Amino acid sequence: MPETEAPQATLLVADDDPAVRESLERALAREGYGVVQAPDGQAALERLQAGGVDLVLSDLKMPGLNGLELLKAAKVVAPDVDFVMLTAFGTVEEAVQAMKDGATDFLTKPFQRAQLIKVVRQALERRALIAQNRALQQRLDALLRQGEIIGVSPAFRRMMTLVEQVADSSATVMIQGESGTGKELVARAIHERSPRKSGPFVAVNCAALPETLLESELFGYEKGAFTGATARKEGRFEVANGGTLFLDEIADLSLVTQPKILRVLQEGEFERLGGNRSIRVDVRIVTATNQDLAALVRDKRFREDLFYRLNVITIEVPPLRHRREDIPVLAEHFLKLYAAKNNRRLEGFSKDAMRRVEGYSWPGNVRELENVIERAVVLARGSMIELTDLPDNVGGATPMPDGVFIVRVGTPLAEVQQRLLEETLRLTKGNRTLTAKILGIDPKTVFRKLKASEAEESAAGETAGADKPAGS
Repeated sequence: MPETEAPQATLLVADDDPAVRESLERALAREGYGVVQAPDGQAALERLQAGGVDLVLSDLKMPGLNGLELLKAAKVVAPDVDFVMLTAFGTVEEAVQAMKDGATDFLTKPFQRAQLIKVVRQALERRALIAQNRALQQRLDALLRQGEIIGVSPAFRRMMTLVEQVADSSATVMIQGESGTGKELVARAIHERSPRKSGPFVAVNCAALPETLLESELFGYEKGAFTGATARKEGRFEVANGGTLFLDEIADLSLVTQPKILRVLQEGEFERLGGNRSIRVDVRIVTATNQDLAALVRDKRFREDLFYRLNVITIEVPPLRHRREDIPVLAEHFLKLYAAKNNRRLEGFSKDAMRRVEGYSWPGNVRELENVIERAVVLARGSMIELTDLPDNVGGATPMPDGVFIVRVGTPLAEVQQRLLEETLRLTKGNRTLTAKILGIDPKTVFRKLKASEAEESAAGETAGADKPAGS
């Protein structure tokens, strides 16, 4: 099938000299461009308002609306249209001013035809590149919206079932998990499934700020509260009013700040630093940590009363090595994400590369996987991510054998059976009869178990009042 011809660019020539307009139209038409003429700046502006113009070649000196005035007016009615200024009276100052006001280039009459065509082509290429970047950014934004939190493994589904169940409540939630597992994504998932989803989601990393700065960030301050406090500032609790405040690395809160957090949890109020007026807020607190808070309580490094206030509901985020079924799903997601961001056309992973990605232990969890895939996208020389595109520690991992999945000791037998059924179905591309033969069971049993699993997931979603599919 023949390739579709690119749409012809339309150029607007604005000049009060008819001979110049005709000469430019002949030169540009020979290059395949569509050309429309305007005898002055006002006529050019009216033509721009009608749309369909890709580039303007405008004389600088025209009666009425001159070139610079036309340029400024055009940036209001047609901000995406580029300008090339033409003048026989050009000065350095005028050229600089035109470029400052947004002109793409500047040509002084008389100019060579080759020079004109070169400038026009460069301007149109710039316009096309900007349009392409915008399209890529839209694709990236769509991927980011779709990639809120991703997973298909039983461990992930169990976690998301709990997320759906707690989202409707106002209970304080503590999220525990290793570094890089995506605890903030889980906190956002709780917020976005809750009645507070139209309110703000405010995240604070308690480990990233020193104690004095953390208090001013959380509670705000009044003018004159300390040196440099030249105006009143609202704290994160006020900003999060009506929404959710996510306190990451909660174990790093100092013993001085902890009772102030406790007061907000108990009374729903606080004072700004340097203030004496109590401020009431309606905020749901979600916290996260990769440390053992119970051990910190025993060591007197974390208040016991605050611990119990925060630990109403605990959600464990499984490490990536305990949700290996999610590794290829996440890898493909990050591939699409960073291919769009870097304007790369990549079809996927070679079989050998994916087996090493699945076989690696991922001590840095999802964050490490994301970084590795971004690196591979940038370094890939072909249409696929190959083994040589992976860092040595990942590329040198023991490859995951085909048809093998890992089960942790202590996994319920019913879950092992369900995972074995789902993995066999995946390998047989959904062929239930072949799956039943491989597993030595009746095809009706396959159908019954799948229906039971679907009904269980549906019931969990309805109980939680969920309006989004888990792992969307």
